[in-house]
Amino acid sequence: MMAKKASLGRGLNALMAEMGSVTPDSTPKTGASLLPVAMITPSSIQPRRHFNETDLAELAESIKARGVLQPILVRPLADGMHEIIAGERRWRASQMAGLHEMPVVIRIMDESDSFHAALIENIQRVDLNPLEEAQGYQKLIRDYGYAQESVAALTGKSRSHVGNMLRMLDLPSAAQQLVQMGLLSTGHAKAVLAAANPEALAKEITERGLTVRQAEQEAKKSHDRPRERAPRATSSRDPNLDGLEISVSDVLGMKVTIDMDGNAGVVSVRFSSLDQLEAVLEKLQGDVR
Repeated sequence: MMAKKASLGRGLNALMAEMGSVTPDSTPKTGASLLPVAMITPSSIQPRRHFNETDLAELAESIKARGVLQPILVRPLADGMHEIIAGERRWRASQMAGLHEMPVVIRIMDESDSFHAALIENIQRVDLNPLEEAQGYQKLIRDYGYAQESVAALTGKSRSHVGNMLRMLDLPSAAQQLVQMGLLSTGHAKAVLAAANPEALAKEITERGLTVRQAEQEAKKSHDRPRERAPRATSSRDPNLDGLEISVSDVLGMKVTIDMDGNAGVVSVRFSSLDQLEAVLEKLQGDVR
């Protein structure tokens, strides 16, 4: 397993070179095959979750005019369908363009290798938004046992980049949605994470159109602002109790507090030694006698 992970570090091309390929009997062993669009299905573990409808429509128009210029990568499933490893955007656009079949390269892969290839392909094409990239790294670490250093080697990124991207998952949910929508960049997200109130800064960035530099300055200033104190709750305590506490304290020579709950209450006497407690008891006994 470790040898396999090391080879993955060379990137998508190295991974593809290690895998066998299959094509329908009517096509050569090299190059792309044509498959019905209906026999292709997206992957449930595809790192990319969000597709811009405007971009898809533009790609669909291009496909109508020139066809699919680059085959998508798929793997065969047991039911005769083929799962997309890389190229879901082209597949979606081909459906919008009304294509009945499209060029594919078929590879034999298990689910683990399929996810690795999909993640690398998307990152190399810069197709993932920052949150999708972070979720991809997290899956490699959580589900496939990679360390951050191994993830960095696998994807061709620096160790610090992987660590910074993983921090995106600490963003409040509202800020994560803004990242997914493309309203917050990676730089903005880093500033939001550094703010005293991340949600407030995320909202301010989108409303005021702050640059990354301005967002960083606002994040720094947010820690210097005094926090607003919550207003004190209005006390319902009877002011006569304060005077009564003072009177009893003077008689006993110790701190006395009185807490009322309706018509009932508790009288507390604070003493600092057994001698003081004995003195209180003597006074109470004397009053009783």
